[in-house]
Amino acid sequence: MKFPQPTHPVVGFQFHADAVRFLEDLRERMRKFSLELHPEKTRLIEFGRHAAANRKERGLGGAPETFDFLGFTHSCARTRDGRRFLLLRRTVRKRMQATLRRVRDELMRRRHLGAHEQGKWIGAVVRGYFAYHAVPTNGRSLAVFRKEVERRWLFALRRRSQVGRPTWERMQRLSARWIPRPKILHPYPEQRFDARTRGKSRVR
Repeated sequence: MKFPQPTHPVVGFQFHADAVRFLEDLRERMRKFSLELHPEKTRLIEFGRHAAANRKERGLGGAPETFDFLGFTHSCARTRDGRRFLLLRRTVRKRMQATLRRVRDELMRRRHLGAHEQGKWIGAVVRGYFAYHAVPTNGRSLAVFRKEVERRWLFALRRRSQVGRPTWERMQRLSARWIPRPKILHPYPEQRFDARTRGKSRVR
């Protein structure tokens, strides 16, 4: 029998005391069922628009802690003008590397197909990847993913024959035709439910 993997919830509180009380109550609740929270996977961290200032007041160096959730590493940042808090989300590195390994393996299985057929498949894969990961502030990770897919495609094409090995220039033409370029597809969290929001997002 196969059981589903446990979830990893993230719970936010405005006040530190509330967070501590919740964690203590949760541990007590788990003990009633002979369960316990994983000590290395349960953290109480300070996060949000005031986290950096609070750390500075306490004499702590460095940026606020980060956490991974739903495939993204979340961290505290500021807008380019430094005036407003910015929730920075970047694709978790391990998640991207796992996807790239699957792309590489599948490309090697498809390496004897024509470039047209390979390109259609690769385009669908990248569009599907972007459909989930194309959130604001993740533009750099999207660009890295596209470049790495491009490199793996070139490797697969070169491995299928020692004659007529494709050049990087040809690879660029194939990429321009088949691999979509990064584009932010989702709004900022505060804009998601704002019906008045209009305009196009930029890759960041």
